[in-house]
Amino acid sequence: MSVSSPRTADDFAAYYQLRYTVLRAPWQQPPGSERAPDDDDPTTLHALLRYPTPNGPVVAVGRVHPSAPGQAQVRFMAVDPAYQGRGLGRQVLAFLEAGARQQGLTECILHARATAVPFYEAAGYAVVAPSHTLFGNVPHFLMRKALH
Repeated sequence: MSVSSPRTADDFAAYYQLRYTVLRAPWQQPPGSERAPDDDDPTTLHALLRYPTPNGPVVAVGRVHPSAPGQAQVRFMAVDPAYQGRGLGRQVLAFLEAGARQQGLTECILHARATAVPFYEAAGYAVVAPSHTLFGNVPHFLMRKALH
C-alpha cells in the first residue's frame, strides 16, 4: 500500500470521484465542482492511495501546488469515511509535503474544515486565522507548517 500520483484515465476518474463523493456531494454541489482550473498545471501534484492493495479501491486523495514564492498549498484532501482513522490521510499528506519540498517550497498552507483541524494539528500545522465558510455552513481555518 503506497501513495502515488494518478497516471491513467481510470486513476483520475477514481481520484475525482472520491473528491466529489467526500467534499462536494454531502452539500448537494454539482458534479464537476470537485475540479479546479489549476488541476492540470504541471506544478500541481496529485496523490491517491489505494487500499488495502495497490489494485484496491482509491480511498484517499489530495493535491498540492505552489501558491506563492516558496509556498505550497494543500487542497482537496479526502479520505473515504469507511477508511478514516487508519493513517491513510497522513500518508497522502506526507507524500504531498515531500513533493512540495522537491519543488523547493519551504512552507505549506491549507484551508482546513473545522472538523479536520485536529488532523492537521497532529501533522504539525498551526491555525493562523479563521478563513472562509464554504457552502454557507462549512467553516474553514487557514493553517501553516514549515517544510524542513
